[in-house]
Amino acid sequence: MHDELRDRDACNEVLFRDACAQAEAIRDGELSCAELVEATILRIESLNPRLNCVVAERFDAALEEAREFDRLGILTGPLAGVPVLLKDLGQQVAGLAQTDGSRAERSGAPTEDSPLAARFRAGGMILLGKATSPEFGNHSTSEPAVHGPARNPWDVGRTAGGSSGGSAAAVAARMVPVAGASDGAGSIRIPASCCGVFGMKPSRGRVSIANSEGRLAQLAVTHAVSRSVRDSAVVLDLLSAPEPGTNPPLPLPRVPFAMTSGDPGNLRIALSTEHTFGGAVDADCALAAERTAELLASLGHRVTVDAPSFDHTAIIEPMLRLWATANLEGKLGFEAVLGRALRRDELEETTWELVEYAERLTDADLAQAGEQIAAASDQIAHFFEDYDLWLTPTLAQAPPPLGVLNRSVGSAAGWWNYDLEFNPWCPIANVSGGAAASLPLFTNGDGLPIGSMLTAGLGQESLLLRVCAQLEDADPWGERRP
Repeated sequence: MHDELRDRDACNEVLFRDACAQAEAIRDGELSCAELVEATILRIESLNPRLNCVVAERFDAALEEAREFDRLGILTGPLAGVPVLLKDLGQQVAGLAQTDGSRAERSGAPTEDSPLAARFRAGGMILLGKATSPEFGNHSTSEPAVHGPARNPWDVGRTAGGSSGGSAAAVAARMVPVAGASDGAGSIRIPASCCGVFGMKPSRGRVSIANSEGRLAQLAVTHAVSRSVRDSAVVLDLLSAPEPGTNPPLPLPRVPFAMTSGDPGNLRIALSTEHTFGGAVDADCALAAERTAELLASLGHRVTVDAPSFDHTAIIEPMLRLWATANLEGKLGFEAVLGRALRRDELEETTWELVEYAERLTDADLAQAGEQIAAASDQIAHFFEDYDLWLTPTLAQAPPPLGVLNRSVGSAAGWWNYDLEFNPWCPIANVSGGAAASLPLFTNGDGLPIGSMLTAGLGQESLLLRVCAQLEDADPWGERRP
């Protein structure tokens, strides 16, 4: 395929631009879609043996689609011709094996794109393959036994985060500018922080084509990790468009998210660096949030030390009940396809612990969990009557070495509490339903990215994007790369 490249150096330079700029380069004739896709494939083939963030590929089909795109010369969609990876969890692509990060074998491959994949195609993007995810999205790291660990481009001995770790690593390594991601307890923002990219969790119900069924529908949302704020906004427009003949769960903004710009005004922003559950917070993580607070204050915002008051126990037992039941549903789904019960060696130990925990739950237990989460959501909503945004570290620790976050600690409840030591703030936005974003504004003395997180109220993506873009303009992160 190498005859497609007219100027390898020029094509490689384009790979370091964000998705909007890559699409503009194709529209302006700076390079063809096939040249961009081939250069992207070559970069993945070069880097993936070290990073292991791409676990399934459709390179030949993608290149043929790119050549057809060039032959037709029809530029449809704001990101027309830009290559993208999707997550190996619930983001099916026709003809491409889907493992959900599990060793449990499923025969064949999906015959149709998922609605999410179809939306990316509708935006003109070229689907290259699937990115590493832990089994059933269970961990704050992406180290599935079936594929091996996704490695952090800043230090290959450390986690890329999870559960969208492969996506974040690929974006950080400049393999692709955007990659599909999802977030049930921080799975967009955790890897965004670990890998030094931008990751926004939209509000509950903003993307109506995903997570419409199952126990995690109350918590989980689908979107992407990206190199820039504007890329995130464009993708959100693609994914949040209502299905024909239906009303969107949340009212659409007056203007598209991609056109959200301008001064957000002088906002009321709360700052907290205290661990939600009383654990330890790395000094670098607290410092990242404090530096972001100083930057926000210099931009005219009023920053006050404060945090929402709500029933923190909603994040412990109730979330665990829903998460465990989602794992049980995943196991049963595999068994329905296979026509047999799964063996113990086909699922990872932490997954079995969650399944066994869920098997002991009653319908009343699950109803109570939903009620407790809804009550906590209402309590958190009152906080955003007094503040526009809430600033915290994204995580309580710098990216730890591989093998730390994916291990069993003896029980489902023990594992959940162990993970919350690392990830104490992200689940709060999943409980509240509000939008939240991790920003790559800080690097510690070891050269590792440390994210700061802004959380907003339900439906406040436009405001959140404006402030994030303001911070990106004030302290650009685009040239910081591994």
